[in-house]
Amino acid sequence: MTFVLAIDQGTTSTRAILFDQNMQPAFTSQQELAQHYPRSGWVEHDAEEIWGSVMVTVRDVMNKASCKPENIASIGITNQRETTVLWDRNSGIPIFRAIVWQDRRTASYCETLRSAGHGPMIVDKTGLLIDPYFSGTKVNWLLENVDGAKSAAQRGELLFGTIDSYLIWKMTNGASHVTDATNAARTMMYDIVKGQWDPEICDLLNIPMSILPTVNDCAANFGNTKCFGGNIPIHGVAGDQQAATIGQACFAPGMLKSTYGTGCFALLNTGSVLVKSKNRLLGTIAYQFDGQPTYALEGSIFIAGSVVQWMRDGIGIIKKADETENMALNADATQSLYLVPAFTGLGAPYWDSECRGSIFGLTRNSGPNEIAKAALQSVGYQTRDLLLAMQGDVGDKNTSVLRVDGGMTASDWTMQFLADILDAPVDRPEVLETTALGVAWLAGSKSGVYPDQDTFAQRWVLDRRFEPQMSNQDRHTLYDGWRDAVRRTLT
Repeated sequence: MTFVLAIDQGTTSTRAILFDQNMQPAFTSQQELAQHYPRSGWVEHDAEEIWGSVMVTVRDVMNKASCKPENIASIGITNQRETTVLWDRNSGIPIFRAIVWQDRRTASYCETLRSAGHGPMIVDKTGLLIDPYFSGTKVNWLLENVDGAKSAAQRGELLFGTIDSYLIWKMTNGASHVTDATNAARTMMYDIVKGQWDPEICDLLNIPMSILPTVNDCAANFGNTKCFGGNIPIHGVAGDQQAATIGQACFAPGMLKSTYGTGCFALLNTGSVLVKSKNRLLGTIAYQFDGQPTYALEGSIFIAGSVVQWMRDGIGIIKKADETENMALNADATQSLYLVPAFTGLGAPYWDSECRGSIFGLTRNSGPNEIAKAALQSVGYQTRDLLLAMQGDVGDKNTSVLRVDGGMTASDWTMQFLADILDAPVDRPEVLETTALGVAWLAGSKSGVYPDQDTFAQRWVLDRRFEPQMSNQDRHTLYDGWRDAVRRTLT
């Protein structure tokens, strides 16, 4: 039996999945990760814990499958994007905890950069807005705030990477300091038009270019690992949202997917054209094959599935995530609660890193059911924010069907509300592991065990289509209430 191993290193957990020769997930292992919140708006991970979780889950899934290294054709890696690690080139030890993509500690520095007029240059080269979300200002913070980091970087003793780079460096015992174009595109240091790290931006951020990894296509030779008992090539890498775009077979311009994990991320394939958004969306690389990037418009929501995690771990009104669907069904229909989950600010199209979460419409009769319903609805409202922005940039005809994936899509209630509030069909695929499937296909196709792009796209299978059932009047009333709640949150 030949497998492809997908390592899905996410914000809240690490998973190792063995895909069989038919590109079906056959065996899975998962380990949750600790989240560290040293201050309000700060979010950190222990990079060495992440590395340890990869070792544990890969060995576990291989044991479950009675799989030897020679049974694995290749490895694909998908990762939480923008999360930033600096480590010692010689020891491999990180100089600080990984600063997570949700972290907002560089908000004031970003404001300084914007006030100095650097925003247009950054957008033109990277497709990104100046925001703490991206890796560049996180690297600057580490170099400026960790004792000895700046001088060590200037001496060539430190390396930077997003999580994919760090894992590959560890897996190859320091032989490969690499990333792929999709992850590089999220650093705010990479020129996505020229396809290279940008000296002007690096100089602006006081980041020595010597610490940056080599950038490859998504399907490429990233090195070989002997960590799992034998020699296995690493042939596929993509940031999690781009991996989901690939896994959803959104290869044609105009195709749209949205992933509901910790956050929510909608990507619209724009082909060879890098669309400059008028509505504060991001231009990014969807994937890159044979040196040619395919671009996308992206809308990023910081809090989606993690609002359910907050209900469980933060305020304790649920014990398991799947309780929320029944709670929403049993909520008092006469109440109109709005939960704006701006726990670390609001992403697209608002980009306000300073606002914080709020609940509107509470009455004496409001309880856990109503809060759970408002939490699930917040994901639909935020998605509508993104789609309206996309429609403003490219036209209504390109956003008629939404392909969805991620943990929240298992909730029929949530997906029906999503279709209702969007007034558009929502397609849920048969294989929900689309992020892992995306990098599995990258690695497997590069290794010659999986089919070409067209054949892969033809094998995409629909599980269920959710058609809108809500009246236009109800839809507009609900969304107007959401916009009012956001306006109040922003002020």
